[in-house]
Amino acid sequence: MDEELKQKLIEILKDKRMLEILKHLKKANVDYGKSIMLNTKIPIQEVVDLLDKLEKIGLIERVHGATLKNTEAKFKLSKEVHKHHTYYRLTREGDHLLRQLDENTLIEGYIELVKNDQFALDILRIADEVNADHALTYAKLLHKTLEEVTPKLEELEMTGLIEEKNAKIIKFIDRRSKPKKETRTHHKYYGLSRIGELVVRELKRKGILPK
Repeated sequence: MDEELKQKLIEILKDKRMLEILKHLKKANVDYGKSIMLNTKIPIQEVVDLLDKLEKIGLIERVHGATLKNTEAKFKLSKEVHKHHTYYRLTREGDHLLRQLDENTLIEGYIELVKNDQFALDILRIADEVNADHALTYAKLLHKTLEEVTPKLEELEMTGLIEEKNAKIIKFIDRRSKPKKETRTHHKYYGLSRIGELVVRELKRKGILPK
């Protein structure tokens, strides 16, 4: 992946939903906001905003013309439809990015995103150590205020490196910071996602995070 495309990958990794939309457009070929909303479960106003960002980055483009054939818009059932909506498709560059995006490239993109952000690195390190815990625990372990830590956790959740752990009971094996065998989740619990675990493993291998 060339440097320009790599920078665009880093930009879209700041919000994992942009990658979801790109992958959907790869399948759909051509699609519009409401249909993208139904297929990705992203609220419509957020879809509109994300489409605008992706268009500005140059990874998608608007489709011109009055009608679309269903061979172009694969999620349309009728053979030909009048365009009542603004339709989008991947640009050549957007398609090129997805073709090159394997797991290793994705991990390297995330590393580029966080490697110079010490706050993000500290949170990823703590998430790896505690496995799943609420923001207050992160704040205590990092000697920061809850007001400082919560937005950063949410920012990393937006990237997809951190995710909310939804289990009503988190067992001790999944939560290493407290001695209780199990604990009710009265707060929102954060832990590494699968891709987050892979990124942390590579950060350790590269010496960016301590082993």
